[in-house]
Amino acid sequence: MSNVTVQSVVYQIDGQSYESRLAFSEGAEAAPGLVMAPNWMGISEDAEQIAREVAAKGYVVLLADLYGQNVRPKGNDEAAAAMMPMKNDRALLNKRMTAALDQLTTQNLAAVDKASLAAFGFCFGGCCALELARTGAPLKAAVSFHGTLDTTNPADAKNIKGKVLVLHGASDPLVPKEQLPAFEAEMNAANVDWQLLSYGGAFHSFTDRHANNPGVQMYNPTVSRRAFTAMHNLLDEVFAG
Repeated sequence: MSNVTVQSVVYQIDGQSYESRLAFSEGAEAAPGLVMAPNWMGISEDAEQIAREVAAKGYVVLLADLYGQNVRPKGNDEAAAAMMPMKNDRALLNKRMTAALDQLTTQNLAAVDKASLAAFGFCFGGCCALELARTGAPLKAAVSFHGTLDTTNPADAKNIKGKVLVLHGASDPLVPKEQLPAFEAEMNAANVDWQLLSYGGAFHSFTDRHANNPGVQMYNPTVSRRAFTAMHNLLDEVFAG
């Protein structure tokens, strides 16, 4: 990752400033662009590290600021306060995700292949990636890592243009079990090309190196590795040629 750099991208939504992070290889030719929606902690060093690692595979990654330039949660209470207005207002969530995608494709720091776009996210960010796909955004793929699967309007799945991959911990207590069959029914009704991989013994936040809440949120390096491999395999498929 020695040639991967991270730079700030500042923009406005409804008069409020947002500061996303752009991870890319300097001097590279146009590459596929990925919007990364972080977990409920928003922009953080951990999220930036993931963006760097993914960018090193040959992508331009925009780590989306979904809360605002001056909102950087320092704990669970602040994270919940920042997240819940978006969880409860999917139009607001989609406006911020769409703005992030627009910034990815219009910024002038790194060349992006605008015909090769995807989104991925973690926990709350997984929900955000799926919701962006449901808007009809021109994504080749949308990937959710240990994210919730609910949506306020399942019929919006008909707008999905690309493939969908959900990476789920089978022992995750924070994703209600009933969301899985509802998600499957939603995807099938819309004829979406979808996959749901359920990892045995994995809890919520299985990709988070600092997650250590036994029985609830637990880092699982084996499952994390498998899940990222699954994402990269899908991205290789959708961006081939």
